[in-house]
Amino acid sequence: MTYFDSLYPHLAELGQEAWAEQLRAVLPERLAERLGAVESLPELKPSVIELADSVTIGSSYDLGESTRDGLIAQLQGFHPWRKGPYRFFGVEIDTEWRSDWKWERVVPHIQPLTGRRVLDVGCGNGYHGWRMRGAGAAFVLGIEPFLLSVQQFLVMQHYLRDPRHHVIPVGIEEVPQDMACFDSVFSMGVLYHRRSPLDHLFQLKGCLRPGGELILETLIVEGDRDTVFVPQGRYAKMRNVWFLPSIAALTLWLERCGFTDVACVDTNRTSCQEQRSTEWMRFESLPDFLDSRDAGKTIEGHPAPVRAIFTATRP
Repeated sequence: MTYFDSLYPHLAELGQEAWAEQLRAVLPERLAERLGAVESLPELKPSVIELADSVTIGSSYDLGESTRDGLIAQLQGFHPWRKGPYRFFGVEIDTEWRSDWKWERVVPHIQPLTGRRVLDVGCGNGYHGWRMRGAGAAFVLGIEPFLLSVQQFLVMQHYLRDPRHHVIPVGIEEVPQDMACFDSVFSMGVLYHRRSPLDHLFQLKGCLRPGGELILETLIVEGDRDTVFVPQGRYAKMRNVWFLPSIAALTLWLERCGFTDVACVDTNRTSCQEQRSTEWMRFESLPDFLDSRDAGKTIEGHPAPVRAIFTATRP
């Protein structure tokens, strides 16, 4: 199966023919060594596909001569599974993150996705993109530089064969500037990893058409418009956390970048039920990143992770 053939016409419809040609030249090479494991998965036809309320592909009755244990062993070859959960031919892929919980917090506050063209920046394995398709999005493009995450997306795409959802192995630096063609742009769990957060906001703005909606989720701290926490060293054992603004500070950033209708629509303290180790992600997770004597602090003594969701409009 050629996974990206249906991508290029969609980009052309968005006026991105030149980018489509660039991707046509680089995508096969970037993923060449990753496709073998995907192609070796059993040939199964899903009798059930559910994307609106979960990501469910097939049932255990579809396995035929394949065995559940054999399928689990193959799927474990793509460990660690961080975003999900997935129900996959009767196998429950219990991922590190309950990404469905985040989705449930996001959906009530955003423009309906029916018929919209969506860019999901730093999308991981595409879990939220499948939920976007289930919510009626006409086209979803996820960008994700980590090849294992793209490979996990291709595991699902191997069976769903959805021509309107793609995850490609590129970072936002490789996206053309000021495309101005997407109706909705999501950036969830990315901003605090950027050494220049304002540049990231300008990049996101450039991807939106006039009137398009930004959905931004990031770590925050308490404080006023002048409060921005810059960890010295690690934050919750993460090396690459640079800036954690207050709600007021991030509101100001978005407004200075030219967004309008800026609103913080949700805040949530990340719990050890939402992010934890499982048999599908066997490395350390949030319980290991918090102070064992005070769950309100990270292991370094910083404020424990609190996340906020913002919406904003490109005028």
